[in-house]
Amino acid sequence: MSLFLHPGLGVTGRWTLGEDCSPDATHSLLPPASSVRSPRRRTTSQSKSEPPLLRTSKRTIYTAGRPPWYNEHGTQSKEAFVIGLGGGSASGKTTVARMIIEALDVPWVVLLSMDAFYKVLTQEQQIQAANNDFNFDHPDAFDFELIISTLKKLKQGKSVKIPTYDFTTHSRQKEWKTLYGANVIIFEGIMAFAHTELLKLLDMKIFVDTDSDIRLVRRLRRDISERGREIEGVLKQYHTFVKPAFDQHIQPTMRLADIVVPRGSGNTVAIDLIVQHVHSQLEERKLRWDMAALASAHQSHPLPRMLSVLKETPQVSVMHTIIRNKETSRDEFIFYSRRLMRLLIEHALSYLPFRSCTVQTPQGHDYSGRTYDGKRITGVSILRAGETMEPALRAVCKDVRIGTILIQTNPSTGEPELHYLRLPKDISEDHVILMDCTVSTGAAAMMAVRVLLDHEVPEDKIFLLSLLMAELGVHSVAYAFPRVRILTTAVDKKVNDLFRIIPGIGNFGDRYFGTDAPADWSDEDEPA
Repeated sequence: MSLFLHPGLGVTGRWTLGEDCSPDATHSLLPPASSVRSPRRRTTSQSKSEPPLLRTSKRTIYTAGRPPWYNEHGTQSKEAFVIGLGGGSASGKTTVARMIIEALDVPWVVLLSMDAFYKVLTQEQQIQAANNDFNFDHPDAFDFELIISTLKKLKQGKSVKIPTYDFTTHSRQKEWKTLYGANVIIFEGIMAFAHTELLKLLDMKIFVDTDSDIRLVRRLRRDISERGREIEGVLKQYHTFVKPAFDQHIQPTMRLADIVVPRGSGNTVAIDLIVQHVHSQLEERKLRWDMAALASAHQSHPLPRMLSVLKETPQVSVMHTIIRNKETSRDEFIFYSRRLMRLLIEHALSYLPFRSCTVQTPQGHDYSGRTYDGKRITGVSILRAGETMEPALRAVCKDVRIGTILIQTNPSTGEPELHYLRLPKDISEDHVILMDCTVSTGAAAMMAVRVLLDHEVPEDKIFLLSLLMAELGVHSVAYAFPRVRILTTAVDKKVNDLFRIIPGIGNFGDRYFGTDAPADWSDEDEPA
């Protein structure tokens, strides 16, 4: 392969990564050996499936919490690094993006697709689209105003709502999805470099250059198999709109790119160089996640100071013995779980702020006591298991408000997704009891905390309650959110390769509700 570096084009110079790039030719562009890291599987959060995960070379560790560059005041200290990925339709942009994500040594990466931002069509345009007479490959087909405002917010670490586009009906769906900011944002689309304001938001611009015949074959395969199109319609649209648009609007933007990648995903040398360059940029911005610190925290003792474990009295030990026993009947499991929940919530309430007060007894004497020093207490359950703790909370907190969050794992991507959210008004003024029954890796808990933070609940007013936690989950939550109070009745040391807590309690939701767990369940499969 030959590598051509053209100085003066873009911030980093322009790299054209061709087919005969030898190790000697690329050596001068590589960072020092000490800074080159072996690629690891990393987090992605897409417009099709939300908040980020943390992947390791062995297994996925879900850490979909707040990005790690927030300061002690809860505000973001650094902007994310934004990569623009342009190229013709079916050039392999999404595949290249995923390969970059897999190789990056950072935990929070957002993949934002331009395809989600097609404009809402008028009735007349809908008819044209149905007859393959509407030009979806023109800049006017995209809602650039929404793209730019969305990308600005993501770059600042704010959550955004992303439209969901249905290619079979050429329309936006009613449901919009929530996406969160990250260390790195990859924005990909055919018109990624077609707007001046959008270009200003891109820290690195990559153009994927793929032969037109290959792009046509890929487009035929995709549109027929995935979007229910007829071959005649696909060919008509390609020759009428796609090819002319590429020549007029897309190919000319190649000159704006910092890096040109011929052959797309087949050019692994180019992708390696891109990853190494992003690494160096993140080092300069100090946006790298300290994995060593997290690993050290997981292996070290004592557990985080914000963790409080219910005292193991004989009755607590007996209740744990009963609910951990696989032979325990469902009725007994429910009864003793509820007893533990009541004790845990009573324990948690002792950490709320109180102030001294004096009241008069019926006998006319003063009594110096304490009263809750806050506006309200709100409970938020992570569905479905978390809602089993609501009766215990209501039993000890009069007129408590309840909110719910539903977080589930996408079976195809393995990523946690926010499916439902209902929170009381003015929750930012409350102390929030966040409830989930088991926490193994911390996926659902960390994502739920991030949702609460986005609703302006102060981190030190969030109390995470769980009947059982794994050490990994405790450290993950505490590492990302050091001011969240974590309360549980027990902490188990291990999580196995399937993310089951060992020795554990089993799938709490299935045992409580009497449902059947799939063969490959994990403790956090129902929330995330």
